[in-house]
Amino acid sequence: MALMNTLLLLLSMFAPAATIYDFSFTSIDGKTVNLSDFKGKQVLIVNTASKCGFTKQYKDLQALHEQYGKDLVIIGFPTDNFGGQEFGSNEAIQDFCEKNYGVTFLLSEKIDVKGKDIDPLFTYLTTAENADFTGDINWNFEKFLIDKDGKLVHRYRSKVNPLDTSITSNIK
Repeated sequence: MALMNTLLLLLSMFAPAATIYDFSFTSIDGKTVNLSDFKGKQVLIVNTASKCGFTKQYKDLQALHEQYGKDLVIIGFPTDNFGGQEFGSNEAIQDFCEKNYGVTFLLSEKIDVKGKDIDPLFTYLTTAENADFTGDINWNFEKFLIDKDGKLVHRYRSKVNPLDTSITSNIK
């Protein structure tokens, strides 16, 4: 019986998630955040870095947060997967974001968004059925727009500014 329970547990761990609501993460200040808490809202997930050519997008992500915050949850996921462009500690990342860009939207602790240690949420996001594209993240500041039902609906590459109409026109 114990072996059967172990097998069932393992199978459930590797079963594909139907929505982002099946995931949680640790915020930059160490709290567990369940994505199911955001049911009924759109979510914009962005892999971020503090020392990247696209880092100035923090300003526009904050503007998007201020404009659409009651209907849209923005979550930044700091990563050091691309050219060593993120600070070493969560404290340094948070301090940088607050001081330089006034970031008040949600940030996760530093994670991996590709490679052998990829965070399970990003495994889902890069393999989920998506009309735009699937596959590995190419660089910092890729964006994933999730609908109010927790389904991935659009993915945007790094060069797409958060305030671009291709994003804002999809915020409902």
